[in-house]
Amino acid sequence: MKTTKKFMLSESEIPTQWYNIMADMPTQPQPLLHPGTKEPLKPEEMEGLFAKKLVEQEFSSERFVDIPDEVREMYKMYRPTPLVRAYALEKALGTPAKIFFKNESVSPVGSHKMNTAIAQAYYNAAEGIKRLTTETGAGQWGSAMSAACDHFGLELVVFMVKNSFNAKPYRKNVINTYGGKVFASPSELTQYGKKLLLEDPNNQGSLGIAISEAVEMAVTSENTRYTLGSVLNHVLLHQTIIGLEAEKQMEMAGEYPDKVIACFGGGSNFGGISFPFLRRVFSGERKLIAIAAEPAACPKLTKGKLEYDFGDTAGMTPLIPMYTLGHDFQPEQIHAAGLRYHGGGRIVSQLKKDGYVDSYAIEQDETFKAGILFAKTEGIIPAPESTHAIAATIREALKAKESGKSETILFNLSGHGFLDMAAYEKYV
Repeated sequence: MKTTKKFMLSESEIPTQWYNIMADMPTQPQPLLHPGTKEPLKPEEMEGLFAKKLVEQEFSSERFVDIPDEVREMYKMYRPTPLVRAYALEKALGTPAKIFFKNESVSPVGSHKMNTAIAQAYYNAAEGIKRLTTETGAGQWGSAMSAACDHFGLELVVFMVKNSFNAKPYRKNVINTYGGKVFASPSELTQYGKKLLLEDPNNQGSLGIAISEAVEMAVTSENTRYTLGSVLNHVLLHQTIIGLEAEKQMEMAGEYPDKVIACFGGGSNFGGISFPFLRRVFSGERKLIAIAAEPAACPKLTKGKLEYDFGDTAGMTPLIPMYTLGHDFQPEQIHAAGLRYHGGGRIVSQLKKDGYVDSYAIEQDETFKAGILFAKTEGIIPAPESTHAIAATIREALKAKESGKSETILFNLSGHGFLDMAAYEKYV
């Protein structure tokens, strides 16, 4: 294992604002539609589901949004996160490319999900909400939301995709440790869950189903709201703290990325790392290739259709204009459960349509091979989701080797895989 180089910021350099890409997009995405009337959704129509401040952010076109002091103070538990030059990986690949990664695995729950979980818990608590519901795929989001809710004194109910619930027992333990209550989805707790189990008692669930259950519980329970870990504008807004820090750190390194890469499920960590850099592309200051690495088992950006679709399986959420495989799509039970979402979200989908975003659909074997090489060279065992970004980075680095072209690649290491060792065991 070779020495790597880290570029660190001080606590005082944690960004004081999030970046809202909606202010600078050359083409605005189509509006969300009301699931019943199919008319453009009004902000007040989302307030029964989300905290009012989050709804305001969802519809905002303000370029920069202040980060509340309470949120920024909690960020100091793990932020700023390191930017690392991956010299050992470069050497193993024999590439002239310079590879950097933003290490979001250092958060208390081991992933980038804390960045928005803290913000969402804060805004709900400030509004006087007492209980939240949410879904989780692999468990990173449920863990992050549980930790944030504990900090701000909120109850939390998590619907976890049943396949992951059974395959990743320690994720459940993390959620429980922080005080959250987690249930396998589909469950007997909601009418929709009961309906699905009646039709198929062995239903292994999906993120769309888990979202439906969490939404149903939120809208039918007193003083309860719903939180989402990806897809929507306000979630991606909070995640831009990743790219804003990375901009400063790349400047410290004396480099600027030619390519920015992240794994892609609903868009939170991809948007978080890429949006601050893309604003330089919109203004004409820089050129950049942004690459979303998604699983071949759920290739919504690569093979989906751009159309209005529901964000959940039951059709209770607003209709979203996005690249989608269909809200009733049932993906294969791959280990990267956090990426098994059927749609791409409206912002990333519009950027994909306009040519600002590329995407790769990568097979599971290639991703685990990449993850093991990364572990051996850089010393970090990555989450199965993050191995997709590493695999895409390796592809680009080998292209640079073939062409002899020196370029700078930045990818987001969205989480570690220490609670996913069963997946590595099966691969090995």
